[in-house]
Amino acid sequence: MRLLIVEDEKRLALSLARGLTAEGYVVDVVHDGLEGLHRASEAAYDLVVLDIMLPGMNGYRVCAALRAAGHDVPILMLTAKDGEYDEAEGLDTGADDYLTKPFSYVVLVARIKALLRRRRSGAGVSPVLVLGELRVDTGARRVHRGEEEIPLTAKEFAVLEQLAVRPGTVVSKAEILEHVWDFAYDGDPNIVEVYVSALRRKLGAALIGTVRGAGYRLEAR
Repeated sequence: MRLLIVEDEKRLALSLARGLTAEGYVVDVVHDGLEGLHRASEAAYDLVVLDIMLPGMNGYRVCAALRAAGHDVPILMLTAKDGEYDEAEGLDTGADDYLTKPFSYVVLVARIKALLRRRRSGAGVSPVLVLGELRVDTGARRVHRGEEEIPLTAKEFAVLEQLAVRPGTVVSKAEILEHVWDFAYDGDPNIVEVYVSALRRKLGAALIGTVRGAGYRLEAR
């Protein structure tokens, strides 16, 4: 899952990014409203954490512009303001949730997970994916084969998740890179192959098929 944080308080933004990265998310950070709008418009994010008081363009306008352009990415708005009017204005522009500073990091993570679950549910995707003997819990980020839990690294799980939410469908290397590695990654795109090989070793070679020239497919059995 790939998140975008648009927050001009750099220490807060980087602290949130470190914490969410440790949770297994891929996180990009920008500190300006215009840059946030550009990034959210151009890249496929699963959720945007958006401050209201931003240089360049405030969060209300960023949110409204994204919705006007047809982007349905979940948006969690952050603000140092406090009051029903501010919350109503944020939600009226199309935000999905609202959190007032100072906030608990634990609450932030819980809100993010709830929004991601809601989006999966709306798309008809269960948080627990059952693929034959394999059970992928996207909420708890755990994988079981039968009764045995298979330990995966955060990146391994993220790659598997991109395949598991679309079983039987070819997912390109570019799509996996976009959702599992951050915007600044400029290394070898063949890193995807390394992680797919690791997943095959842990979960079974036949589980993930290669479609030459197109990408990878989780074999739905």
